[in-house]
Amino acid sequence: MTSFMRMEDLALAGKRLLIREDLNVPLAGGAIASDARIRAALPSLRTALDRGARVLILSHLGRPTEGRFDPACSLAPVAERLTQLLERPVPLLPDIAAAASGDAPIALLENTRFLVGEKAGDGALAKRLAALADIFVMDAFAVAHRAHASVAGLARHAPIACAGPLLAAELDALTQALQSPPRPVVAIVGGAKVSTKLGALAHLASLVDRIIVGGGIANTFAAAAGRPVGLSLYEPELLDAARQVARKTEIVQALDWMVGKRVDADEVAVLRPVDEVQDDDLILDIGPATSRRCKALLAGAGTILWNGPVGLYEFDQFGEGTRMLAEGVAQSPAFSIAGGGDTLAAIEKYGVAEGISYLSTGGGAFLAYIEGKTLPGVATLHDPSPRR
Repeated sequence: MTSFMRMEDLALAGKRLLIREDLNVPLAGGAIASDARIRAALPSLRTALDRGARVLILSHLGRPTEGRFDPACSLAPVAERLTQLLERPVPLLPDIAAAASGDAPIALLENTRFLVGEKAGDGALAKRLAALADIFVMDAFAVAHRAHASVAGLARHAPIACAGPLLAAELDALTQALQSPPRPVVAIVGGAKVSTKLGALAHLASLVDRIIVGGGIANTFAAAAGRPVGLSLYEPELLDAARQVARKTEIVQALDWMVGKRVDADEVAVLRPVDEVQDDDLILDIGPATSRRCKALLAGAGTILWNGPVGLYEFDQFGEGTRMLAEGVAQSPAFSIAGGGDTLAAIEKYGVAEGISYLSTGGGAFLAYIEGKTLPGVATLHDPSPRR
């Protein structure tokens, strides 16, 4: 991924930089629950400041109604955290007019999703934003699959558009993992539904040597293989689709499950062989024999792609499968890349980040890239057409 300009290659001194980051952090009671996405953006911001640029940061947070200020989705906590981490004031600017008249060395524009036309990719809005900058830096891989005004629109209308260090690193890591990767290639795909990841699964089936499935996705594959799943979440309408994927590559089926009767923090986890799931059981994690088998496969992998936990890891009694796989990925000598919010949360919970080659901030974009889809936020960086 070298055919677009990169921020590091440009003269930045005295330039106004508009940097699109993904600072869509989880909030709990108005406080930041995890600042991982903010910390991921810091090297890009520090590089721009150290090289003499004036920086305006763009990001969204949550899903507010366009055109209406929602205090629950304000970036105020993010501005406060950036101020702490950068050890310099990062004012929060309420609107584009304030951004146009501001002269702070670095500032944060209020939630882009408060702007009418953001999600529709409105060209007029993109032009108003582009007028604020000499250079647009697309650094938010997590939203690169969106054709939003502050993503693809800005790249189309800014005088100069380039990839930021974080975005470039994400694309370089994914390219390494998907183009002529060291084999065998093992993918771990977890999550609630096959339907949300069917395209990625189908595409992976032609690229990887085996897929370890977890969560509701594993239940669907188990049902497709004729195994009982009790009252577990699965998608009966996608059994044929699951069988088609299984015909193209090896699906690592479970040997045992951890089940319960309810989704509850106090529910007791019960071990069941795969053929002994009861009619009222809920499959909530892979069992220890399955975990050991998967960990052994990861130890012999050349490349690992991981998106999604393999169980209800938020409850410790149903998190052992995800913990063991997280440790397996971290301990493997393979080149490994992990992406998605739940995946990163599990990695943080089990303290294995240092053992993983690359942590992707993207969830939907990670899957879209794996599926072979065009990412609008990246494609417009390649666009040679005149800007503005």
